[in-house]
Amino acid sequence: MSDYIRRLPVYLLLDCSGSMAGEPIEAVKQGIKALVSELKGDPQALETACLSVITFDSSARQITPLTELMLFREPQLAAGGATALGAALQVLAECIKAEVRTSTATQKGDWKPLVFILSDGAPTDDLQAGLDALKGVTAGNIIACAAGANANTATLKKITNNVLMMNNLTAGDMAQFFAWVSSSVKASSKSIDAKPGDAVQLPPPPQGFVIVP
Repeated sequence: MSDYIRRLPVYLLLDCSGSMAGEPIEAVKQGIKALVSELKGDPQALETACLSVITFDSSARQITPLTELMLFREPQLAAGGATALGAALQVLAECIKAEVRTSTATQKGDWKPLVFILSDGAPTDDLQAGLDALKGVTAGNIIACAAGANANTATLKKITNNVLMMNNLTAGDMAQFFAWVSSSVKASSKSIDAKPGDAVQLPPPPQGFVIVP
């Protein structure tokens, strides 16, 4: 990918706490595989989108730096531990500062990042520290998905107004979520090309998912 192409950075923040063990974490792995395959088949997304994966359990880390789609390798995921969502937001802020190119006098920077957060519980660390870190960076759309009945939607609403509720942690629901992420990325890559600077309109959420008011 040329240095002169304005990239669309896409960050996935994935809950890998103990409650995601078993079918949920396997469904996430399959979802990422399908997401990347789908985006590789879209010329506009292939040209502009770059993908990063940040996971959080008892701590948070970026396991895949911002990578163009053709070079992206599916990360190894395992579930266990607590839910350090606050730390994940701090890692996200650090990554955006380090990886997203800003505009200069001679060259336009990257597009505002798209951020997707998937969590099935409540944070077990200092969420406010993460929220404070996010204030120091500019993101485009931040979308959070509350996965399952135990997910804390009130907490996710503190991060973003765009919160979806997934009732079950089944492979089918997870597949729908990642298919929607793919559609959102493709819509964004087309939208920014057609109307630079305009707010990106995301597609409707999957059937059975609820938008949290």
